[in-house]
Parts: sequence; C-alpha cells; structure tokens
Amino acid sequence: MLDLSKYTKELIKHFSSSGNILLVCHINPDGDAIGAQLALYQYLKAQGKSVEMIAPNNLQDFLKWMDGADLINIYIRQRDKCKKLIADAGLIVMLDFNQTSRLGEAEELINSSSALKIIIDHHLEPADFNGLMISDPSKCSTSELVHELITLMNDGPFISKPYAEALYVGIITDTGNFEYGNYTSRTFRIVADLLETGIAKERILNLIYNNFSEERMRLMGFSLNERMVLIPEYQTAYIFLTRNDLAAFKYTKGDTEGFVNMPLSISRIIFSTLFIEKEGFIKISFRSKGKFPVNLFASEYFSGGGHLNASGGEYPDTLKNTVGYFKKILKENFKRFNQIG
Repeated sequence: MLDLSKYTKELIKHFSSSGNILLVCHINPDGDAIGAQLALYQYLKAQGKSVEMIAPNNLQDFLKWMDGADLINIYIRQRDKCKKLIADAGLIVMLDFNQTSRLGEAEELINSSSALKIIIDHHLEPADFNGLMISDPSKCSTSELVHELITLMNDGPFISKPYAEALYVGIITDTGNFEYGNYTSRTFRIVADLLETGIAKERILNLIYNNFSEERMRLMGFSLNERMVLIPEYQTAYIFLTRNDLAAFKYTKGDTEGFVNMPLSISRIIFSTLFIEKEGFIKISFRSKGKFPVNLFASEYFSGGGHLNASGGEYPDTLKNTVGYFKKILKENFKRFNQIG
C-alpha cells in the first residue's frame, strides 16, 4: 500500500500555486473516471480554484445526471475550446489511467503542453511518465484514492453532497456494486461516511443500474441465449456481438455495460470474455473470479491490461478470427494463468 502522506505537501503546493487547473479523464470514461474527476473538481472549486474538465469523448447516458457532469467539455465535440483549455492550463491532472494513449485525440496536445502534469490512478503497470505519478493499485477505484488524498490535504474529510455522490458512483461502478475488485474494510468505512452525508443510495443505484432501455434488456437476453458460448474444460465462457447484432437492438453507448460479468454466475465458470465488433477491430472485456489474472491475459495477447479480475483489450482482426485466436491462446495457456493465480 502506498504511503499517500508523502504526496500531500506536494499536491497542496501545486494546487495552490497553479492558476488554471485542468482535470482530464480517459477515453470512453466509466463511472470511476467521471466520479474521480467530479469529486476532485468539487473539492478544488470549494478552495476557490479555477478548474476546468475535459473528457476525450462522450459520457454514457447513465452518468450524465451527476452534479457537474454538464460542465465536462467533450473533446470530440468542442475541439477548439478544449485546445484552448489545454494551452492555458498551468496544471493538468489526469485521472483513472496510467498511459497517455488513453487520451484519444487530446494525447498529442497534452503530452506537448508545458504545464505541470499529475496522474492519479489505481491500475497496475503504469507507463513511464514525465510528471508526478500517484499510483496505488491497492485501492478499489481512483475515486477511493482521490478521497484519501483530499482527506489528507484537507486535514480531515471534505463534506459535500455532490462530492459524496461522485465518489459513491466511482466506488460502486469499479467494484460492480462490490462484486469484484480490491475493496477492503477501509472502502466500506469510506462508503459509510459518504452515506452519512445524506446521499440517496437507492436513487443512485437506480440511475446507474436500473436506467436502461427496453432494447438494452432485449439485447442482454439475446446475448445470453444466442451469443454465449461455454468452454467448460477451461472454466470459461464468452459472449460475442456483431455490429449487426448491435444495430438490430438499436445499440447506444453503454448498453453492453455489465454483460461480461453475467457468465461468471454460472457454476465453475471463473473466466468470462465479451467480444464486440467495431469498425476495424474487436473490443474485448475480460472478467474473472478468484485470482485468475485477466490483466496478464489481456496485456500479453490483446494489447490491454487493467485489474486482476477486470481488464480490457482489443484485437485488429475480424470477429471470427479474434474468437479463434482467443480459443487457441486459452487452450495453450489456461493452465499457466490458473497456476499464476
């Protein structure tokens, strides 16, 4: 576990001395990326700081209700404004990723900026970075890490309902509402403190997990009935979805959220994979139970990475060839990865 106290004075110095602070999350932002970004935004605004936010591309609909989400500038829709925000920034804080390749179109501009840069993240295997890297994989989410840092800087908990909501969203989405991830007893103590602020837990859970369209529900049923394949000899299941499948169910961004977790409910299945056909490549999500290291599986064979039990990657081929390659790799390496775990 990282000793976060050694970063406190440095963060206070940078936040207090920087005129224009820019908070940036990763491309295809999830609940933790947006939760951490909005929580840090709420804290810095309360300190009277000049703060702006950028997301490389659009937020998923189930996150847009969050207080301050409408203030996040979307790079692919507001390029001129975002370019100016990057150029004017004195401090750029990047949240919930540890490789700048996840900045999308904004990568080159941010990398070439003369602003001081800070990364706050909880993923494994951070890339080389010319700036301050605060990386703690022992945290269940970047939101938890941001809260710990803010509590140290603030010499005690920072209390604000929008702040608490943002952190709660980040924590529950990066743990699948506590079904997986590195959550600890400390995580639950933090959640207890957040609930003490009066946030509406049931409302938030409904907005995050029970706020989908009829088409999404039908796509989920189709995925399980028609597109789920079990490989029992390797305790593995996978789901594959073509572009035509998605179009038939009027797919919108975020509709497949959580699909990769569903096969793990099957007895003896410890490894689950979701393949989604994109234009020119296949997007892949990996989940596991126990200590099967999907982060290593993703990084070794699918240009990806992430957490022990939750990772992602991609493959530049057809869906048929990608699934075939996956099955070959699984057959050759399942025993090795299972022994690592």
